[in-house]
Amino acid sequence: MREQAQSLVETDIGPHLSNQLEIHGVSRRSFLKFALSMTAAMGLPFGMMPEVLAALEQSQARPTVIWLHFQECTGCTESLLRATHPTVESLILDLISLDYSETLLAAAGHQAEQALADSIARNRGNFILVVEGSVPMRDGGIYCKVARKTPQEMLHEIAPQAAAVVAIGSCASWGGVQSAAPNPTEAVGIPVAFEREGITKSDGSPLPVITLPGCPASPYNLLSTVLYYLTLKRLPELDAKGRPLFAYGRLIHENCERRPHFDAGRFAEEFGDEGHRKGWCLYKLGCKGPETYANCPAIEFGDVGANTWPVGIGHPCFGCAEQGVGFHKALHDQADVKSVTPPAFFPQIFAEHPGGASLAGAAVAGAVGGGAAVYALNAGKKLKQAEAEAPAETDSESR
Repeated sequence: MREQAQSLVETDIGPHLSNQLEIHGVSRRSFLKFALSMTAAMGLPFGMMPEVLAALEQSQARPTVIWLHFQECTGCTESLLRATHPTVESLILDLISLDYSETLLAAAGHQAEQALADSIARNRGNFILVVEGSVPMRDGGIYCKVARKTPQEMLHEIAPQAAAVVAIGSCASWGGVQSAAPNPTEAVGIPVAFEREGITKSDGSPLPVITLPGCPASPYNLLSTVLYYLTLKRLPELDAKGRPLFAYGRLIHENCERRPHFDAGRFAEEFGDEGHRKGWCLYKLGCKGPETYANCPAIEFGDVGANTWPVGIGHPCFGCAEQGVGFHKALHDQADVKSVTPPAFFPQIFAEHPGGASLAGAAVAGAVGGGAAVYALNAGKKLKQAEAEAPAETDSESR
């Protein structure tokens, strides 16, 4: 009887993720859309979509994930739970085998700790360790304990057995809000904690750490990283700070929908003014997009419609995904633009000045405002005319 029931379940559900998604009401079309969007998010050519689908559909390919929480607000987990295409219960828990998470685990106490120990023993060297939250280095880390263990003790015990470590969120990546002055717990991110604690793989080789900063981190950057690992059997290409280049390879400023206003010299001067209402650039209000690397403009955030990321709704980028910017620079401090930093007194493109503008002022204003060619041409004509008239005036004065 038990064998018949098991056979019926396997026949009804099927061995692949696509069959399970159908049971949960997720159509094949939605599944294909998700795979296509993830292929694009990873920076892979669309021709690799079959490989991404194959990696998703093979149930035996699901990597085991152990998720630890240290000093943080659980915002990254909450964001992951709110991913909606597809939902977490219909995809995330089928895409990965989440063996341990202090937020999502049904078990508690000794049962939870036993589940953690059993998963490590079963998947030694093959699981992905996800860490959410910073590590307090002061006083040996006593300001954060789970099951009477400090983060340092847990990392020494678990991390060497992992295939790779993902530091999700700004707290785990570089300390986040806890590391802001005066930083009473001496909070640091996972890469610094590993360096100070001398944590490596069990064989002594370096332990790869992928950082996915953001406050909270985009859940699709985590999904894309896991899918990249499943599809290509290797970690994605990282920058010097351990961030995947497909997600953090370009400045927010480069893809921002307000960038044309920046180039044209159109800036909101204060919240609620005419420029702010018209959607002009928020640089003067402290937008950190010109110095923050992230894909927020491309994938937006929150699955609630277009232009609903912070800059899209009229708030300057806080720089939460950039080390040394978010939680360290004042909200209204102007960003250090990577190419050229305009002055705080940048003129409005339509600004009028009593008495007219000087020749040099017109040329500079034209270059700044995006009409450099027109102003330069007029300035050149006026300059030639002035040079032609200068000798005549000199001769007249000499007589």
